[in-house]
Amino acid sequence: MFCNGFYRRAGNIGIAVLLSFNLANAQVLSSRMEQQPTAEFHFSRLVYDDAVGSRRAMSGWGNAWSTDYTEAEYHLMQGINRLTGIDVELVEYNGDGGRLISLKNDAIFDYPWLYAVEVGQWHLDQSEATKLRAYLDRGGFLLVDDFWGEDEWAVFIESMRRVFPDRSIIDLPIDHEIMHIHFDIVERFQIPGMNGSRPGTTPRWRAIFDDDGRVVVAINFNMDMGDAWEHADDPYYPAAMTGLAYRFAVNYVIYSMTH
Repeated sequence: MFCNGFYRRAGNIGIAVLLSFNLANAQVLSSRMEQQPTAEFHFSRLVYDDAVGSRRAMSGWGNAWSTDYTEAEYHLMQGINRLTGIDVELVEYNGDGGRLISLKNDAIFDYPWLYAVEVGQWHLDQSEATKLRAYLDRGGFLLVDDFWGEDEWAVFIESMRRVFPDRSIIDLPIDHEIMHIHFDIVERFQIPGMNGSRPGTTPRWRAIFDDDGRVVVAINFNMDMGDAWEHADDPYYPAAMTGLAYRFAVNYVIYSMTH
């Protein structure tokens, strides 16, 4: 009886702590979603619901959109500030200076560049997909990253087809402008996660274009730029991978700001 009562009390305490943690996080997220732009460029991260049956949805801890948050923001914005002339707001380790963007309101239209991580686990309903399409049609730019294998590709496509049922996804050639707009990217190789690449995966740089030939969605498939940014100061993460991830990110940002 003592043991059973102890575990019940421990379980209740754990649930209470988790609920308190989630409530505090929700309050922080709400405040950051209400912020207005204070610089020419912010790291703006898409907040989305997890797909039913996804790893994060099943685990009960965190959401897939929050992967690498806030360390990826902190390091990448330091690099963009140092390597370009763009007026940026730097991001602190607690996330201050970054922006969290929900498709449930119109804040998305204040930011030219949007990052979505682990889209192999995302779910966009029809209203969110319609909002995202309006954003992209008006000149916005979406970068998706850190999803692997055909199963996660299928989850990504399920929601993306709600956004663009009429547009093709094509491989982005090495001679495309986006590869040379700031840094000359003449060699592309897989950018792994901190724990390495998943077996049997081949990196693919893909894109969706609008009617004028502008890239509106840049797709980094079978790679993890977010980890490369997050671990930029970690001696165990290969410097060459971080360097390439930074060059890609800066090129995507410059492209989004000029097209």
